[in-house]
Amino acid sequence: MSVKKSIPKVDGLGLMLGKPAYTDDLAPRDALIVKVLRSPYAHAEITSIDVGLAKDIPEIKCALTHENVPDRVFTRAGQGYPEPSPYDARILDKTLRYIGDAVAIVAGITENAVDLAISKIKVEYKVLPAVINFENALDSNVLVHAQGDSSSMFPIGHDPSRNLAAQYSMQIGDMEETLKNCDVVHRSTFYTQAQAHAMTEPHAAVAYYDFQGRLTIISSTQTPFHVRRILAKNLDVPLSTIRVIKPRLGGGYGGKQAIHGEFFVALVTQVTKQPAKLVYSRKEVFRSTYTRHQMRIDIKAGAMKDGTLKAIDVDILSNTGAYGEHALTVLMVAGSKTLPLYNHVDAVAFRGDVVYTNLTPGGAFRGYGAVQGNFALESMMDELAGILEIDPVEFRRLNMIKEGETSKIFEVMGEGTEGTAMTVDSCKLDECLDLALKNLDWKNKYPRTVVDENRVRGVGFAIAMQGSGIPYIDMASAILKLNDDGFFNLLVGATDLGTGSDTILVQIAAETLGVSVDKIIVYSSDTDLTPFDTGAYASSTTYVSGHGVRIAAERMKEAIVDKANRFFGVDNATFDGKNIVAGDQTISLDEFSTSLYYSEQQEQLVSHGSYVGKKSPPPYMAGACEVEVDKRTGRIKVIEYFAAVDCGTPINPNLARIQVEGALLQGIGMTLYEEVKYTEDGHLFNDSFLRYKVPTRMEVGPMHVTFVDSYEPSGPYGAKSVGEIGIDTPPAAIANAIYNATGVRLRALPITSESLWRELNK
Repeated sequence: MSVKKSIPKVDGLGLMLGKPAYTDDLAPRDALIVKVLRSPYAHAEITSIDVGLAKDIPEIKCALTHENVPDRVFTRAGQGYPEPSPYDARILDKTLRYIGDAVAIVAGITENAVDLAISKIKVEYKVLPAVINFENALDSNVLVHAQGDSSSMFPIGHDPSRNLAAQYSMQIGDMEETLKNCDVVHRSTFYTQAQAHAMTEPHAAVAYYDFQGRLTIISSTQTPFHVRRILAKNLDVPLSTIRVIKPRLGGGYGGKQAIHGEFFVALVTQVTKQPAKLVYSRKEVFRSTYTRHQMRIDIKAGAMKDGTLKAIDVDILSNTGAYGEHALTVLMVAGSKTLPLYNHVDAVAFRGDVVYTNLTPGGAFRGYGAVQGNFALESMMDELAGILEIDPVEFRRLNMIKEGETSKIFEVMGEGTEGTAMTVDSCKLDECLDLALKNLDWKNKYPRTVVDENRVRGVGFAIAMQGSGIPYIDMASAILKLNDDGFFNLLVGATDLGTGSDTILVQIAAETLGVSVDKIIVYSSDTDLTPFDTGAYASSTTYVSGHGVRIAAERMKEAIVDKANRFFGVDNATFDGKNIVAGDQTISLDEFSTSLYYSEQQEQLVSHGSYVGKKSPPPYMAGACEVEVDKRTGRIKVIEYFAAVDCGTPINPNLARIQVEGALLQGIGMTLYEEVKYTEDGHLFNDSFLRYKVPTRMEVGPMHVTFVDSYEPSGPYGAKSVGEIGIDTPPAAIANAIYNATGVRLRALPITSESLWRELNK
């Protein structure tokens, strides 16, 4: 039995011992150092650029500008093809749209020489007006993409003449009539901030030509197959001439679900024929990669006096920054992964605009819109329960989704089978709620307890859902090879970001074959050697890639039995993972596999499996916390956080727990500490860990994660996703706890000591 066991990560020991495993570790020793000159202005046009003095430095081998790189418009987003993101970016552009946008690429033998060369580049800029405040962007006189050469591959509401990257709307039921008949209608506006990914390993990429003249890219990417496709198309080379290798990653969280430095090193290697590497500085990671999409969420809800929720109306304004990567899909997830929680309403509406600004682009980030939407929705549920004078727990029990039910939103927003809303076959949300509140001792602590004349504690909670991959779009596959001596190679395109997905997939293969996990040697994320996989995003790996592995393992088991039947001349052979039995004849797998390659029976046994999901079963969670507020200073301390999670069968409970704990900490950081701050002219103020504060164990009390007993029939061995669900509840749960402690309702993140102190002293 390999599933539901907390075995150590297959790469854990090597990483602990400091073995070379990351992109920078694997770069050729003679790789040129690549750096990028970046825009000092939020919005400007390059009127002239001269790299002559830079190229005169002997150690400099290459200096590239918009004048001598391919002039193609594309999207950097690593998504399925055709991408649902606008084509609005170039490798290097004459127009610069945020501070940190790329101006020129320089490569040389030493870092000092490259730094000197960058300082020698002469650039004349025409500084343009910039739009910084996203609430002023729509239909502004300042156009971020004024050239009119951006486009979308299908209708997404893209209209750069209005600073509109994407737009979406849907409605079920008669909203106006339903609200008119409600006893109570409540409106609120919530704000969520831009958040930095703050992953340990900065973005890095390496390029070199192998001995066959093929361009090899080593990259800290979440989506190696998408990187290969985007590179080939925009460098105008055959896809077959590019190989992308993903080594170990020091975290991604969505920030590496895109092209970042890969174009730059590839171009340098194309021009110089020499290896090249680029490792982003921490300032570049903050300034020039991605943030979470900043949002304003206007929400209106109607209910009856008995607590029946009748209508939810959500309107979102989202800030995509200078480019529209993930603009539409993040917006849609803010609705599709939140609104089905309350599936009994008569009317539900969701619409939103995603606008361009002259700031660092928004992109994929763990939670992917759901965390923003959940903050607004679950804060609103507490507010509405308070107006109705109904217990917030009972209010949710009355209205929340339950096992065996569905939501029309699943069908309308693409979360079900074609033409049919997805039925929720596993939903232990009621058990999650009971467990989280019991562990917190909700009944005795609600709503607040007084510590002393200055300090008060409050409790709060929220419920949440996510998804498991993107149905009918994203595909994963696996290959299994039986070796002599009875061990297997598992080849998967799935991308382990440090999450332990390689380990999870080994466990699924071992479980299916009936062998021990040490019999499976896994190789992942090499576009030449491993089969196709869309990559690590959308909480897809365990559910989608896991099914690909399961299918490959089932076919391998069938192939072993079929070969054994021919080997023994029977038709009833069986395989139990260790031995093959045919009547009174028995042979071990070790002996059998060796005989396959060293006898008359010679035949290599290889199997494959591919899977595209037809549904996206949501994991569910209830999060409950206790916070302490010092009324003198507004200081907020998370005393304890309890998470109860329904992720179906946790394939590896320890790795699942670590995923939830890490996500909780990121969600707490988003709630109380983290915010990407800009000056009025678009300069990023906090572009280092000295100024950008992420919470540590010193700031946060114990986090307790419990998994309820659940089984998802459509999942591999009953599993659903677990990677993102943990981040969703902290913003609303903590905001609700602060309200219960102080009577102050804060609707803008982050909730800092200063913002709470101001409200307490109004």
